[in-house]
Amino acid sequence: MSRKVVIAANSASNIVIFRQGLIRALAAAGHEPVVVAPFDSAVSERMERLRVKTVDIHIDRSGLNPIADLNLLSAFRRILKHLAPSALLSFTIKPNIYGCIAARALGIPAIPNVSGLGTVFLVGGPLRLLVTAMYRFAFKHCRFVFFQNPDDAELFVGLGIVRPSQVRLVPGSGIDLQHYAAAPLPSGPPIFLLIARLLRDKGIREYVDAARMLRAEFPEARFQLLGPLDPGNRSAIGQAELEQWVKEGVVEYLGPTDDVRPGVTAATVIVLPSYREGLPRALLEGAAMARPLVTTDVPGCREVVEDGVNGLLCEVRSAGSLADAMRKMIRMSAADRAEMGRAARRTVEERFSEERVVGVYLDALKSFATAE
Repeated sequence: MSRKVVIAANSASNIVIFRQGLIRALAAAGHEPVVVAPFDSAVSERMERLRVKTVDIHIDRSGLNPIADLNLLSAFRRILKHLAPSALLSFTIKPNIYGCIAARALGIPAIPNVSGLGTVFLVGGPLRLLVTAMYRFAFKHCRFVFFQNPDDAELFVGLGIVRPSQVRLVPGSGIDLQHYAAAPLPSGPPIFLLIARLLRDKGIREYVDAARMLRAEFPEARFQLLGPLDPGNRSAIGQAELEQWVKEGVVEYLGPTDDVRPGVTAATVIVLPSYREGLPRALLEGAAMARPLVTTDVPGCREVVEDGVNGLLCEVRSAGSLADAMRKMIRMSAADRAEMGRAARRTVEERFSEERVVGVYLDALKSFATAE
């Protein structure tokens, strides 16, 4: 039996940010992980440090060209046929759809991970109908389909994309609790930090609007953004708009980073006013480092935050509700914020550790081997 396991995603950065622990666990268990993702020079050194075989594949993440997508399906089929892996582990929409279809044609077991629904499910319309049909065809013969929260799983079951027997819940991508160690809260005026790709769907504009409201009331408070621009995404915030916010003085932009820990260490509260998530890593990273959280009461985000215990929940798409929650954090005593942070750390320790996540994958791979 082949020991190769293909891990496919729409970007190499997705692999180095979210899947390093999985790759190392697969190798330690005797598998040979192979990454199939578009080459990205920005993370090439980090990929090399993983010491994993990589195969470049072109994926237009937001494109709707049917010829390009047929070429992607053909590329997945060609690569999988050449590698002849024991299984495909796929992440993000296009690898989930086209990777699973190609694997099915070759008789290769596939485990797709629905780590978030993306803009197409938020806006609806004909495109959602098309993607739903493609998901349904791609996942029809998958033994397992992994979801990161029960709301996404329920939606896919309700749409007839998957059967209840296929559903498996996995606690996100997992957090390395030693790497993201608890750190004391900084002294001084509160610093709010939003970590995300700069997309409308992440609630970036609501955060900026909330910061405007609060700066007039609490001029000493600081509001920061950490993460890359993503011009290829339909929901992208533009460079000009970001520069205007910074010029206005409403937010500080820290830029992209390979390591969020310095930013989290310097922050008082981690904020993510997203419209919907699979299971947001930014909240898990902040929680692991003992930071109280402010996030929206939506699928994915509310899986991490227990309102009033380890953070505060607010209404989605509402700058006013977000400002109210952040105002509560400002008015809270330093001791109470620190206790919320400790509760956040306990949440990650109990539910979202990397060991739990990789264990789910290893058990699934064992079941394929047993069935042969």
